Amino acid sequence: MTILLYLLVPAAYLAAATLEWKRLAPGIRAPAEHAIAGWLGAAAVAGHAVLVFGAVFTRDGLDVSLANALSAVACLTALIAWIGNQARTLPGVAAVALPVAAIGALLPALFPNPHRFSLADEHWAVLHIAVALIAYALFLVAALQALLMLGLERRLHLALPDPAAETLPPLLVLEKFLFRLVGVGYALLTLTLVSGALFSEELFGKPLRFTHKIVFSLLGWLVFGALLFGRHRYGWRGRAALHWILAGSGLLVIAYVGSKFVLEVILGR
Repeated sequence: MTILLYLLVPAAYLAAATLEWKRLAPGIRAPAEHAIAGWLGAAAVAGHAVLVFGAVFTRDGLDVSLANALSAVACLTALIAWIGNQARTLPGVAAVALPVAAIGALLPALFPNPHRFSLADEHWAVLHIAVALIAYALFLVAALQALLMLGLERRLHLALPDPAAETLPPLLVLEKFLFRLVGVGYALLTLTLVSGALFSEELFGKPLRFTHKIVFSLLGWLVFGALLFGRHRYGWRGRAALHWILAGSGLLVIAYVGSKFVLEVILGR
């Protein structure tokens, strides 16, 4: 059953993404295809969640290896993108997020590298990790949406016809929802950093140390904090704000993925 899901989930993601790309093409109006893409996306996310749950929650404890963590973030990213697409608050981003999720779904099967700790008396650690992964997923969706909006703005400034102009809301509306996404992600990231700093020994059995992961996470937190302050105080928007989002997301990717890659893949810990 698990092997079948590892085949079906990426296939459903890619099929849904293909339909989303077709829907963004000029002159195409296919509500039936949009509905099919929605159902395929929902089925893929549900199947992906089953795979993540089975890979992470094992008999020997919680397995938070790099492959499993990336798969979980990819699943959450697909879920957020799917919800945003259905609600038309993040239209278009599913076409990019779903192929990324298809790759993420395969990682635990392709690169098994158990990294477990006991679940006994570790419920707060599980909650801490879950909040952190949701924050990373929100920022990943924000980064994908920022890339999409940069492309739309570039076409607008070059006076090129926009093939998706009739299916996407105005840029200002997209930007409004994008900053709401960033705001929620920033609140969760703040909670993650504060809880990790104050209760590191209680959560993970060791005191807080300023590792590369902590440093880059703090830098990402500062970038997003400055962006939200500038947005609130000075009305920052447009390409400059989108580049800030990409920079902050990049720092968080380095913080988490980079540090775990070095520890698990290069150092073999």
